[in-house]
Amino acid sequence: MLALGLVLNTLGIGLFCWAVFALAVYALPFFVALSIGMTAFQNGAGVLGALLIGTVSGALTLVLGQVTVAITRSLALRIAIATAFAVPAAVAGYHVVFTLSQIGVPSLAWREVFAYLGAVCIGVTSWTRLMALAE
Repeated sequence: MLALGLVLNTLGIGLFCWAVFALAVYALPFFVALSIGMTAFQNGAGVLGALLIGTVSGALTLVLGQVTVAITRSLALRIAIATAFAVPAAVAGYHVVFTLSQIGVPSLAWREVFAYLGAVCIGVTSWTRLMALAE
């Protein structure tokens, strides 16, 4: 029973890490959708209206970012858009890895090191997924 628990825990953490890397490119649209949805709710749009406005704004952010990277010829604009998508992904990656490292790493210094490495890895993953659209 203990072996089954270890295997399932390892698979669960692996699945969670895969989800973090797969969803990294969607951090900026999620933050935009959440911010605009909360603003709409606070201004009286209601729950359904705020949910609709937030979902549309997040989807529009993602589509506009991907289309702009895909059709622009300017390397500086591509880098700026990819950076705008990669920075929130790196921040989210930092917090995810820092939280997960609290499970097995007792030293705060090593948790910070792992969190920074995770932030870099997840930010680079988001960057490369968005830049792949340019080709």
